[in-house]
Amino acid sequence: MKYLEEFTVNFFLLTDAMSIYILVGLFFAGILKQLIPEDFISKNLGKDSTTSVIKATIFGIPLPVCSCSVIPIAQGLKKEGASKGAVQSFLISTPITGVDSILATFSFFGLVFTIFRIISSVIIAIIVGLIQNFVENKNSEEVIETQESSCCSSGSSCCSSKEEIKPQFFTTKPQETKQSSCCSSSENDSSCCSSNEESPSCCSSTKKAGFFIKGVFTYAYVTLFSDMVKALAIGLVLGALFTTFVPKEYSSMLFENQILTYFVILLFAIPLYTCATASLPIAAAFMLQGMSAGAAFIFLTAGPATSAVTMSVVYKMLGRTSLIIYVSTIAILSLIFGFIFDLSFQNLQILSLEHEMESFSLINRISSFIMLLLIFYYLIKPFFKKQTQCSNNSNTSCCS
Repeated sequence: MKYLEEFTVNFFLLTDAMSIYILVGLFFAGILKQLIPEDFISKNLGKDSTTSVIKATIFGIPLPVCSCSVIPIAQGLKKEGASKGAVQSFLISTPITGVDSILATFSFFGLVFTIFRIISSVIIAIIVGLIQNFVENKNSEEVIETQESSCCSSGSSCCSSKEEIKPQFFTTKPQETKQSSCCSSSENDSSCCSSNEESPSCCSSTKKAGFFIKGVFTYAYVTLFSDMVKALAIGLVLGALFTTFVPKEYSSMLFENQILTYFVILLFAIPLYTCATASLPIAAAFMLQGMSAGAAFIFLTAGPATSAVTMSVVYKMLGRTSLIIYVSTIAILSLIFGFIFDLSFQNLQILSLEHEMESFSLINRISSFIMLLLIFYYLIKPFFKKQTQCSNNSNTSCCS
């Protein structure tokens, strides 16, 4: 009974600390979604390697996308001709520096840690992208040189041509803009594409109809929140469990050796699927047990960027070499920045979480109540949806 009471206190402690920031952050994310055109990023990613990496990183900062939904967007960018480096930079910067993640980070770790996390994440994203494009360009030039030498040695007339073979800076050529199936299909009316009026049935239309407050709430508290709800619930439970049941004397033994802690946390974070926002209560629980802020930074950087899901997608989409560059560079830079933070701010009180429940205001409690209701709703929604489908289906075998 004692442990159950402590678990409940710790659970609500973590929830009260971040709930209002998550709800406000999601609201701003919904506003940004209404203001930013659907094709804004894909149209502004330049073909120059360095420029595309920087643009992908910068555009990913305010974009209202969590760790769960950034992958399909990155796949879309790759199909539209973005360089591998730009895609990797986008995968790193977007979830970590999202507006909801930034506000939630501030709620736990304060202004200094939040600013450091934003700046370092941007630097990591740019460096990963630049290294990837450098390796890709070098490999492309070697392939062209090999093709040119083999062509000339065969005595072909290709060598006498005055045209120069220009190196290709992408392994895959950007796909030309294709009209949607509504235009290409012979079954559809051709007026769909020739009409100046926007039609919801015409897939080529990307213009926004206007700003709708309903769209803000729908995207924020339906689309985005439902994407992160499982990870957020697991993060809160794990944070409360770790704080309650792991004796502080045992955890402090692990955290005594700072360098060892870095590597242990890194190995723990890389395969773990943690949403950028949902990982915050886990990191806060680690710090309550004596872990340094630098190690928490490593967990919050490597976890969302290098989950098993993300790594599998990077391997399938970009190849083995790209995956090695992606994971190794993030791991090395996370260790370096974590060490820099502990070295520079070792005397700074980072964690702003209090152990007393009374320290939180009524607004925090109301925000926690709303957030927990949303979590509960989205967790049980699939179960009731399945039961409804089964009851409406005459074939009772669907329920089995």
